[in-house]
Amino acid sequence: MDEDLKNNILKTGTTILGIVCKDGIVMASDRRTTAGSIVMGKTVQKTVKINDYLVTSGTGMASDIEMQKKVIAAELKLKELKSKKRPSIKEAANLIGMMTYRNVRQPSMVPSIVGTLVGGFNEDGTFELYTIEPAGTAMKVDDYDANFGSGMPYVLGLLERQYDENMAVKEGVELAKEAIKSSTQRDTGSGNGIDVFTITKKEIKHEVAQEIAPEYKDIKGKPRTNSFKD
Repeated sequence: MDEDLKNNILKTGTTILGIVCKDGIVMASDRRTTAGSIVMGKTVQKTVKINDYLVTSGTGMASDIEMQKKVIAAELKLKELKSKKRPSIKEAANLIGMMTYRNVRQPSMVPSIVGTLVGGFNEDGTFELYTIEPAGTAMKVDDYDANFGSGMPYVLGLLERQYDENMAVKEGVELAKEAIKSSTQRDTGSGNGIDVFTITKKEIKHEVAQEIAPEYKDIKGKPRTNSFKD
């Protein structure tokens, strides 16, 4: 099972990220979906507002991610109705972690492999970011994370150099855009567009929705070639 999990993680084609700022959280993702080496979709929004206080980003199998979003929205609503109070972001993250843990351990012809970032604000105005790795462990993020998407190495390298714990959400949005752009330049599983959400103590906003349009330019002079001589 560990080897299957490792192989599926390595094949996950996507870039998602979350950044904790002094006044909120920034979450972002690219728009490309793939099946192996084939680009299947170019306009898929991977960072989604689940309800009035919660945002998730998913990497892994598209069908599992879509089902997870529907189930978590329903489960959180049921929990709220039963307890007469809104679940905290920590409770939501642990619920998603439990679902992920249970799914990867159920015998199946097609194993469920999903990594998730969860961000939102609590009723007291505090905001939190959690990462749920594909085996189901939910961990609070104090700075930034990119989960286990194929664009993770490119994103983490840039964030390691440019992240500042005192940055504002506005600065975090620009950093998130640069991070996604960096991954789409080198990672074949990421590309075609950018979505960026901001989470503050009062609201959630879809700050950036961009597509990458291909452009062809004439090259001046002769194309560069490699030549090898004995």
